[in-house]
Amino acid sequence: MTVILLRHGRSTSNTAGTLAGRSPGVDLDERGREQGALVTERLGALPIEEIVRSPLQRCEQTVRPLSERRGLAPVVDDRLAEVDYGSWTGRTIKELLSEPLWKVVQQHPSAAVFPGGEALAHMQVRAVTAVREHDARLAEEYGRDVLWVACSHGDVIKSIVADAVGCHLDAFQRIVADPASISVIRYTATRSFVLRTNDTGSDLSSLAPAPAAATDGNAERDGAAPSNSDAVPGGGSGT
Repeated sequence: MTVILLRHGRSTSNTAGTLAGRSPGVDLDERGREQGALVTERLGALPIEEIVRSPLQRCEQTVRPLSERRGLAPVVDDRLAEVDYGSWTGRTIKELLSEPLWKVVQQHPSAAVFPGGEALAHMQVRAVTAVREHDARLAEEYGRDVLWVACSHGDVIKSIVADAVGCHLDAFQRIVADPASISVIRYTATRSFVLRTNDTGSDLSSLAPAPAAATDGNAERDGAAPSNSDAVPGGGSGT
């Protein structure tokens, strides 16, 4: 099962230099709307079976063109919402730089709890749980490998990627998720594989699930072929 983690397009808060958090009425700016259209062109031809999104407006606006093109009604999941930044919400980034908590957020995020808001560690738990539950549900529903989209926010996506590569939350600030970028994770029975991070322009055709092999279906069971959960020593041949 493969999930495309899509960050929303650039918002009015991004350009204003403020921390939007869960503030209502934060729209995509003109560039953000252009990015939503470009994302649709990039993803529109892929066999996407489901779109799940944060309840916030900027995510709704980002996936609207894609959902209309694919004829899919997005599933809204509150667990993919932006971090609850509490009293930091709406303040300028420049102003927040002087807060003692800023260094904790940067250097020891697993210990960061926003005043009147949530802990980054809690955010990661809810977000990872949501993605893994949706992935398992779709696997059971379709009985095959499927491609789906989860549209969320920068810190949320970074925390999901950190979990997928097995790194501690304290290292998640090393991961980048720009507006309208995609990060791709394939979940298997025994491990997850990170296929793309912060991708804003490459060809995505290789993400389409491969057709069922027409060869002997017992090959993997008999050890003649690696499981799709196995990593290939030395690196695989690509697609």
